[in-house]
Amino acid sequence: MNTLQRSTISTIAILALVGLAGCAGMTQQEKNTAVGAGVGAVGGAVLTGGSAVGTVGGAAVGGIIGHEINK
Repeated sequence: MNTLQRSTISTIAILALVGLAGCAGMTQQEKNTAVGAGVGAVGGAVLTGGSAVGTVGGAAVGGIIGHEINK
């Protein structure tokens, strides 16, 4: 994995963590959706080599899965 890919993945992970810090007033289902979207975005980026389409697609799929957990 080259330095640019590591940097991109690190940036996505940091942004996800900062975004989750604002979850204090959210319901559990909303938190699950946000976490699922973050994990999906990172997974999509890794699997597609940082492709924007893979990142967005992963975020969408992860968000849907997170939303459906414990429903």
